[in-house]
Parts: sequence; structure tokens; C-alpha cells
Amino acid sequence: MAKIETLDQLRTIYGDPMDIALQKQLSVLDKHCRRFIELAPFAVISSADANGSADVSPRGDGPGFVRVRDDKTLLMPDRPGNRRLDTLTNILVNPQVGLLFFVPGMNETLRINGTAELHDDPELLDLFADTGKLPISVIKITVDEAFLHCAKSLMRSRLWQLESQINRKSFPTLGAIIKDQLSIADGQEVSQEESDAHFAKSIAERG
Repeated sequence: MAKIETLDQLRTIYGDPMDIALQKQLSVLDKHCRRFIELAPFAVISSADANGSADVSPRGDGPGFVRVRDDKTLLMPDRPGNRRLDTLTNILVNPQVGLLFFVPGMNETLRINGTAELHDDPELLDLFADTGKLPISVIKITVDEAFLHCAKSLMRSRLWQLESQINRKSFPTLGAIIKDQLSIADGQEVSQEESDAHFAKSIAERG
């Protein structure tokens, strides 16, 4: 098995992209992209630090929780969380981000690449007043590329099929997992009850 190290090697294996795969890429949000975002209750945002170390973070709320300000601008609320601030600290040193939007029941996804800024001015925060709790800050994203991604991956995964869902009891609770992982990391003694209670409170207080 040979290691693939050059673009020529890669293209020899995969061939050239179809014209339509390149032509569908937009530099602005058209009506279909805007409508997709309005329907999406979930997205993931990727970022990287100054050294290129990558991170990806899930974000979600009601459909349309990411607001379309105009055909080049998105506003993503940042709600209270675990305060690691991985995405936000990355944006401060490297503003390049990628977004992937999901709509339950749709196998297509929407991919967006752009540059991000962090804002906490009241004008932008107040745009999310209808959700009942203002975000702490807003990630303002200027769109560079936007395109709908074909349905193959979600169709293969059967992501939206009820029969694909596992029995949740077949996998430990997050509290149980963290208890084990903390014990491995530094020998901390944390009870599962304490850990489960912490995460239950965190979920209940979601903003």
C-alpha cells in the first residue's frame, strides 16, 4: 500500500471532479441556501488555531437559529456552554471557518466556508431576543463559498431512519464515561451520580 503524498497521485486515483460539482459552488447565499438555513436546527462549525490544529463543534437550537443577515453574512449565536471556548479562541487567531448545516428528514446538507468575527454588541445580541435568552456573543461569518452537498453520505448512514437508532441503554451515560476518563487521566474520584447530575443540570440550563 503506497502513501498518497501529491495531488497528482490523488487525482490519478480519483480522477477529476464533475463540472457540476464545481459549478454549483456559489460565492453568495441564494434563495435555496437561505431557505435551507431557515429550516436547519443543527450545524457543525470547524475551525483551526494558528498552528493549523483543527477542531469541530456542534451547534443547535430551533430551526433558523443561525440568522441570514444578507447574501454574504450569517450570524450564529454562542450560547452558554462548557467555557472551553475552543471555537472562539481559534477564530481570534485564525478566522477561517467551515459550516455544515443539517435539516432533519433531508439527506442533502449545506456546506459553507468563510471568515468569522466575534461580536458582543447589543444590536446583534438583540436579534436573538425572540429565543428567550440572549447569547453571550455572536459569531459573524462572511460567506466565501456555499454549496449543497449530495445525499449519498446520509443515505448510506440512514441517519434519519428510526430503525437506525440504538437502544440508548446500550451505551454508558456521559456521566459514567467522564467518571472513567477522569480516573484514567489523574486519579480523581468522582461518583457517577455527581457526574450525571452535573450534565443533567447543564442541559436543563441550556441557553
